[in-house]
Amino acid sequence: MHVLIAGAGPTGLTLGIDLARRGLDVRVVDRADRYFAGSRGDTLQPRTLEVFEDLGVLDAVLRQGSPVPTTRVHLDGNHVMDRRSAEHLAPTPDVPYPNAWILGQSQTEAILRDRLAGLGVRTELGTALLGFTQDADGVTVRLSTGETVRADHLVGADGAGSTVRKALGIPFTGTTDEAMRMLIGDVAADGLDHAWAHWFAHASDPMNGVHLSPLPNTDRLFQYHAPLPTGVTDARLDTLQDILDGFVTGVRLSRPAWSSIWRPNVRLAERFRVGRVFLAGDAAHAHPPTGGQGLNTGVQDAYNLGWKLADGSPGLLDTYESERRATAERVLSISSALLQRHKDKAEDAHERDESTRQLDVTYRTSEGRIVPGDRAPDAPVVALDGRRTRLFDLYRGPRPTRLTFGTPAPDEPHTYAVLRPGHTSPGPYVVDVEGHAHAAYDASHGTCVVIRPDGYIGARSD
Repeated sequence: MHVLIAGAGPTGLTLGIDLARRGLDVRVVDRADRYFAGSRGDTLQPRTLEVFEDLGVLDAVLRQGSPVPTTRVHLDGNHVMDRRSAEHLAPTPDVPYPNAWILGQSQTEAILRDRLAGLGVRTELGTALLGFTQDADGVTVRLSTGETVRADHLVGADGAGSTVRKALGIPFTGTTDEAMRMLIGDVAADGLDHAWAHWFAHASDPMNGVHLSPLPNTDRLFQYHAPLPTGVTDARLDTLQDILDGFVTGVRLSRPAWSSIWRPNVRLAERFRVGRVFLAGDAAHAHPPTGGQGLNTGVQDAYNLGWKLADGSPGLLDTYESERRATAERVLSISSALLQRHKDKAEDAHERDESTRQLDVTYRTSEGRIVPGDRAPDAPVVALDGRRTRLFDLYRGPRPTRLTFGTPAPDEPHTYAVLRPGHTSPGPYVVDVEGHAHAAYDASHGTCVVIRPDGYIGARSD
C-alpha cells in the first residue's frame, strides 16, 4: 500500500513514522523550501508523550526538553511572586507521564524527522501538491516537481490553509478574532535568569503583559508572547523591545530567531474524510494557543489514522472521522473557553488544568469505569523471566495486544495472562505483583481486554 502525506509538520511526520514502521510505502512531501525554525507549539501534553514512547522518540524528547518552568511574576518591575501554570503531579502506575513537557516545535520536528529517516523515509521539501483526482482504486496526485503520483490514500496534513481541504471543497467553519492580535517569537533576553519563565505587567492590570518562557536546548532563547498594540503591524525585534519596555526596564532583547503575529483562530472541518483522502492536524482543526492543544491533537489524529490505514478495511477507516472529529470539537471547546477567560482577564493565557492533558480523550460508546474506547492505562508487572516491565512495554509496536486476567493465555501472539503472585499459566504471562494492573482495568478473574494499536481499549469481556 502506498500513502502520500502532504505536510511535514508534527502530524505528517507522526503518521509517516507509524506507517513506515508497519512496512507501508509512504512519502511525506511539503511545499516549504526549508524546515520551520521556531518554538510555536512548544508544549507536549502527557498523552502525546505516551504516543512518542510507542513511536520510539520519547528518550530524545525528554533529553532535549524540560518540565514546564515556574513563572516569576513582576509587577511594575518588582518581583512579587512565583507561580506554576499547572499543579505538578507525581507519576502513578497507570499514568507514567502526568505533566506537560516543553520542547520547541522545530526541535520536536527534527526528532521526528530523524526517526522517520531511520525507517528509510526522508521528507521532501519544495514539493507542493498542485491537485489530485480520486477513483475507487486510488488517488492520482500532481506535484510541483512535475511528477504524477499514484497512491492508495492521500492525507492532507498541510496546515490550516490546507490545499487538500480546499480541493475537496470541505467547509472550515468557525471564527477568527480580528480584534485580538498577539506577538510571538524566539529571542534572547539579556539579564533574565533562563531557569525561570517571567511575566511582566502593571499592578493596575496584572493580566495584561509580556510572557518570556525559556526554551530548553537552545542558546538561552525565550519564547516571547505579548498582545499587539493598536496600530502596530510588524513583529520586528524593535517592536518586541518597545512593548517590553512598557512594562520593565533593563531587559534587552537580542538574537531574534523567529517571530510572528497570530490571531485566535477556532475552526473545524465539516469532514475529515472524502473517499480515499483524509485530513489531519491543523488542516482539520485550527486551535487558539490557549491550553497548548493544537500540535498534540494533530499528533493523535495521526496515531489514530495510521493503524486504520494499514488495516485498510472500509468500516475501520470510517471510524477515523467519527472518533477524531468529535475529539477535535471537544478540544476546541476547551481551548476556546480558556481563551475567553483570558479575554475576560479572569485567567492567564498560559494556565493549564486537567482537561488539557488529553489523557481523558475517549471514544467510548457505553458507560462504565473502564470500557472500550477509553485510554488503556499503564501498570508495572513482572515478566515470566523475572524482569520488571510495564503494560506499555507489552503494547509497544504496530499491533493489538490482548490481556486475559487470571485465566490461561491462548497460544496466540501478543496475548498475555495477567496473574496474581503464586499463580502460573501455560503460554505467555506476566505477574501483577502489586495489583496495579487489576485495579487500573477494574479487572477480575476472567476479564479479557483487547488493546488497540493506538493504545485505546478496543474490546472487553468480563
